[in-house]
Parts: sequence; structure tokens; C-alpha cells
Amino acid sequence: MIVLGLTGSIGMGKSTAAAMLKRLGLPLYDADAEVHRLLAPGGRAVAPVKALFPDIDNSQGGIDRQALGRRVFGNPAALRRLEAILHPMVRDAEKRIVSLACAQRRPIVVLDIPLLFETGSDRRCDYSLVVSAPARIQRQRVMRRPGMTAERFSAILRAQIPDREKRRRADFVVPTGMGKGATYRTLRQIVGMLRRGERPWRADRKTPGGRRRCVRL
Repeated sequence: MIVLGLTGSIGMGKSTAAAMLKRLGLPLYDADAEVHRLLAPGGRAVAPVKALFPDIDNSQGGIDRQALGRRVFGNPAALRRLEAILHPMVRDAEKRIVSLACAQRRPIVVLDIPLLFETGSDRRCDYSLVVSAPARIQRQRVMRRPGMTAERFSAILRAQIPDREKRRRADFVVPTGMGKGATYRTLRQIVGMLRRGERPWRADRKTPGGRRRCVRL
């Protein structure tokens, strides 16, 4: 089974690509969605996070994610404490999805992880796929989001590995600035190639075991 890591900077179209990969029949683990479940009423992370930050719960009994974000944003120590709670739980859910896909003999499973490279999660993947668009389009998309400001957008970018570095590290780079049809066709090409067992290699990239890694399409 192939584990394909999906990532991309904010506003690059990762959620759209994830939906397309599911449409192509691939099981997909969504790390962001798992965090939302963990912090929702009844979620496993609610009690330990409330113990760490007592005043960020909401009226439904879950965690106010916006308040939590404000608490840890720009506070590395607080962020590390929060990650120490969430990351093991998120990882457990990921393992369950991968194990289920393996038991079902699925040829490919996708890990949708926003901070794939930042957290070293790419080391758990056979291949990585980065979605990317021109900076102008990225900015237009992000600034349309409710509550987004130029300052917040800049701060988010500073917290992420730059797009050019993600593209450099990726096995596949999928452009998302030319319309959804073009994005879907590229993803379908990649999935078809992986299902057929095809591996286009690059001479300048190798796994620790010496195998060549996959090129951009």
C-alpha cells in the first residue's frame, strides 16, 4: 500500500484537492477534521485542553477554537504544550485509518496534513503531493475568508514552510491556479500512475534505502 501525503500552504487549494482525491476513490485521513473532532463537545482532547487553558471552552461544552488560536498564536511555549496533547491523539487516528486501508487492501491511502513537512510527517509517507498556486491567487483566496486580515495572513505564512520550499521537497506538485478541471486531471494522472505501479524517478532525490523518488508532473 502507498501512503501519499497531501499538503500545501494556506489558500493553495488543499481542501479542494482532498475532495478530488476522495472522488477518485482514495481513502483519506484529514488531520484538521480530526482536531476539530477532538475539540468538539465530547472530544477526547476537551478535558486536557481545558485543564491547560481553563477559559477557552464554549457554551456547548467543547473548545472555542478561535479563542484557543489566539491564546497560542505567537506563544511558542503554549503552542508546544497544546501540541503535546493533540499530536499523539491525531497520530492515533491516523494509524487507525492507515491500518483499516491496509486491512481492506486499498492500494493508496492519503494523509491530508497541513503541516506535513513542518512536523516531519512526510517521513511516514511514501510520496508527498503539494498543491500550489501563484502568490497573487493565493492572497486573493485567503483575503476572502471571514475575519482574515493582511497582518494575520502574513503571520500564518511566517509560521509555514515557504511554498517554494514545499515544492522543492515534494514528489508531486499540482498547480491549482488554472481551474478545478486542470487540477482534477493532474490528480487523476498521478493516481493512475501510482495504481499502475509506475515510478518516474529523479536522479537528485533518493530515499534512505537508495531508491529514487518521484518527479513532478
